[in-house]
Amino acid sequence: MQKILIANRGEIASRIIKTCKQLNIQTVAVYSDADQDMPFVKDADVAYRIGESQVNRSYLVVDNILEIAKKEKVDGIHPGYGLLSENADFARRVTEEGITFIGPAHDIIDKMGDKVEARKVMQEASVPVVPGSAGGVETIDAAKAVALEIGYPVMLKASGGGGGIGMIRCENEQALVQSFDSTKNRAKAYFGKEEVFLEKCIENGRHVEVQIFGDHHGNLVHLYERNCSVQRRNQKVIEESPSPSLSQETKEKMFASAVQAGKAVGYTNAGTVEFIVDEDENFYFLEMNTRLQVEHPVTESVTGLDLVKWQLLVAEGKPLPLCKQEEIQNNGHAIEFRVYAEDPKTFYPSPGQLTTLQWAEGEGIRIDSGYEEGNKVTPFYDPMISKCIIMGNDRSDALNKAKIFFDGVKIEGVKTNVSLFKDIIEDKGFIEGSYTTKWLQDFLTANHT
Repeated sequence: MQKILIANRGEIASRIIKTCKQLNIQTVAVYSDADQDMPFVKDADVAYRIGESQVNRSYLVVDNILEIAKKEKVDGIHPGYGLLSENADFARRVTEEGITFIGPAHDIIDKMGDKVEARKVMQEASVPVVPGSAGGVETIDAAKAVALEIGYPVMLKASGGGGGIGMIRCENEQALVQSFDSTKNRAKAYFGKEEVFLEKCIENGRHVEVQIFGDHHGNLVHLYERNCSVQRRNQKVIEESPSPSLSQETKEKMFASAVQAGKAVGYTNAGTVEFIVDEDENFYFLEMNTRLQVEHPVTESVTGLDLVKWQLLVAEGKPLPLCKQEEIQNNGHAIEFRVYAEDPKTFYPSPGQLTTLQWAEGEGIRIDSGYEEGNKVTPFYDPMISKCIIMGNDRSDALNKAKIFFDGVKIEGVKTNVSLFKDIIEDKGFIEGSYTTKWLQDFLTANHT
């Protein structure tokens, strides 16, 4: 590839540009009115205004993106994550224009984007799935029958959902009845279809995901796991690798299942297989993310590999740089903290101008940021300021570096969750590494009420 368009914004756009520069690939950025002064616009070789500040009038307007791509005669389009990254129709239209979509084929995105269909595929491939409905549930009576069979609490989920949107926990039948129609309506509004399904709620579970990578030559490998259990309202806050408090035996079984899942759909490029792990270390398939993950720097840190570079090479039709599983090693420990412009007590977004933005420096510190001092965090997009990745020889070393790091961070002009991270990394439960997906809420209840 000689030139690619990045159909995204902020830190992931800057991240992709960084690798492209190393590979002498020209980059075309698109930006909205709200983003015209952002670093990624200046970092790119060429940049085009794509529309107004609202996302549905800029970054989600496929016709405008394709028009610029054809004008610039780009070889490929990288969707980043979020926005159009898992939009099968977008991937299909890119391909129909004779442009390479830097990700899996549109039919794989379509199949894995439908959570009900994905469950069926995984069951056929002997990948364990969470007990739940055989398919979508159309009526409340059908939902109540399934819930009675698998037992409460249950998770009511939108078939087309993702990122924690379109899912709700129901403790009993009354909650299920109250949530059923509203969840279907929300699914229709957000994902274009109202189909919902039920899964057993795994109590005290851990959210562990496995990075996989496939090419067009039949090679498919895993790049180890990430623990993403520190969550609030099903949104990830901290991710780390390797996963603490998980036996190597369970990890190996999980790796094998993730590779099996990828092979079942003929997966190519970067993907992530997400699992929920119960208290007895039984693990179950949750979903497959058909894109680069927000937390990919964690994997890059422990493997020493550039995942964006791998994406580009695979998109060009080249084999994986490392085709044999034994060639891929992981060393040390990495923890990623998502720094947001938000009130640390209410968690409401805190838009405003970053009058001061200073990051501490040091060995093992990586900052993937979409902002620089003076930029504005606007209310139009996710308010994540940066991802701070701390790498250590082991987990204890990484945590010690994190404590020093956050003491040296200075952000003014907006409220942030930096103070929350300072509290978390001092907490005994987090230090022990045995936390579950409900740990953060319990921590907040005990310490921030």
